Amino acid sequence: MARKLHTEEIPRITPQEYTQLPNIGISVLLDNIRSHHNVGAIFRTADAFRLPHIYLCGITATPPDDLIHKSALGAELTVPHSYHKLATEICCTLKNNGYTIVALEIASDSVKLDQQFTIANNKIVLVVGNEVEGINQEIIDIADICLEIPQYGTKHSLNVSVAAAIAIWELAKHKTHNSL
Repeated sequence: MARKLHTEEIPRITPQEYTQLPNIGISVLLDNIRSHHNVGAIFRTADAFRLPHIYLCGITATPPDDLIHKSALGAELTVPHSYHKLATEICCTLKNNGYTIVALEIASDSVKLDQQFTIANNKIVLVVGNEVEGINQEIIDIADICLEIPQYGTKHSLNVSVAAAIAIWELAKHKTHNSL
């Protein structure tokens, strides 16, 4: 029978080991995220999947910040990150440097995460947007693909940190199973 492991029994890598191990090749861009707690939660997810970078844009809070730390539990200390005033500018720069820009947004041509899709690139930036407004149309115009999380209830959105975690998980599975 299974036994829940105590925290001290769970194998963990050190922050130094984190920087030395290969990453998954999926970065995240947070555009105008209002909640410091959402930012912290995304840092924690990024650490769990060993993402190479988080781009913090617009009004998105940046470390060091006590509220980010409260949700991130120190992941803001291990995950590389940078601040950029305009998400459109960093998206264009990343795209010009060979990144595939993936917008997590409900759009006229978005592909549901449970459908077949192809991303023929190992360098991916997942863009998640504001908790109320979502991703700006200018970024949608730059994006190579819009992905959407299938939803079956009366609401048409999830909390941004939850949505980011689901998308990161699915993109990670997609990369692993399809050997991008």
